Amino acid sequence: MTENGVGDTIFSATANVPRWVYKAIIAFWVGWVVVYIGTGAVRALRSLIVVVLISLFLSFAIEPAVNRMERWGIRRGFGVWLVYLAGLAALAGFSAAIGTALATQIDSFIEEAPGYVEDLEEWLRDNVDEDIDLQELQDEFVEGGGVNDLLGRFADDLLNLGTTLLNILFQAFTVALFLFYLVAEGPKLRRTVCSFLEPERQRTVLDVWDLAIEKTGGYIYSRTILALLSALAHWIAFEIIDVPFPVPLALFVGVVSQFIPVIGTYIAGALPVLVAALDRPGSAIAVLITVAVYQQIENYLFAPRVTAQTMEIHVAVAFGAVLAGAALLGVVGALLALPFAATAQAFIAGYRQHHDIDQDVLDQSAHRRRRG
Repeated sequence: MTENGVGDTIFSATANVPRWVYKAIIAFWVGWVVVYIGTGAVRALRSLIVVVLISLFLSFAIEPAVNRMERWGIRRGFGVWLVYLAGLAALAGFSAAIGTALATQIDSFIEEAPGYVEDLEEWLRDNVDEDIDLQELQDEFVEGGGVNDLLGRFADDLLNLGTTLLNILFQAFTVALFLFYLVAEGPKLRRTVCSFLEPERQRTVLDVWDLAIEKTGGYIYSRTILALLSALAHWIAFEIIDVPFPVPLALFVGVVSQFIPVIGTYIAGALPVLVAALDRPGSAIAVLITVAVYQQIENYLFAPRVTAQTMEIHVAVAFGAVLAGAALLGVVGALLALPFAATAQAFIAGYRQHHDIDQDVLDQSAHRRRRG
């Protein structure tokens, strides 16, 4: 076959290819480029996206308070500043209470450390080796350069801690700035968004917006009520057990256990157990039992009654939402997952079509399962 014959065959085969194949190839590569660029943009803007999501969540949480102050004649911008001041005062009081308790316990531990070392040395001589001498180990650690290595690592950790704190302060300032405009200019923002939509879409957007505010506010309200109940119960228990600093530790348990999903209970219980162990090791067991028992009481008695009036969401849905949020956005995603899931659940429940249950079909299905 000549070259002209081969060329004619290729041209003829190409001419017979449907036009939609070329369009599909072009669409595939265009889509691939868009996805590649979009993925890179999302990765580059991840921190900004997280800041905006946190600001949006907090705006839903504080907007009811700002709306109420607006009805009292207070301008929205000034109302946001009042909420900021109240939040900072609460955070400062909580941090001061916990910090004082921790500092006192650390000082006490340092003062009693020689006694702990002597007790440990005596126990090791009785149970491991009667010739053991911890002083020799200490001298070897100091003379061998262990102290210098430890101090060097400690200095590096302090530097990293300072950098992290500066980054947190910058992120907090950015969130506060976004939050201020989202709440202070909230009505204007909603009008701007709705101006680009058809009337039916406008109603849907406003319904979802109001629902998000309601569910987020309900989440904050229910968590606050449960935190107060938890703090009160643990305060009484810690007073009975005679744990040092019962009020700060009870506040810590109440706040952390309610506002950190899934693992909050374990983190909240660890600190009072540690403080009790440093004071009287036997009381740590009583504290651990108290935390575990109260958690069961809360799960089966308090939480269902409180959340039924504010943010009712199935336990499995809540757990799955927290895992999904943590996988997508880490700690921030886990914190935002519950109000988002509650909003989505309420929106779907309000807009989906409901059907009557055919009891005969259910009975026949149950009968077949029993026979099979």
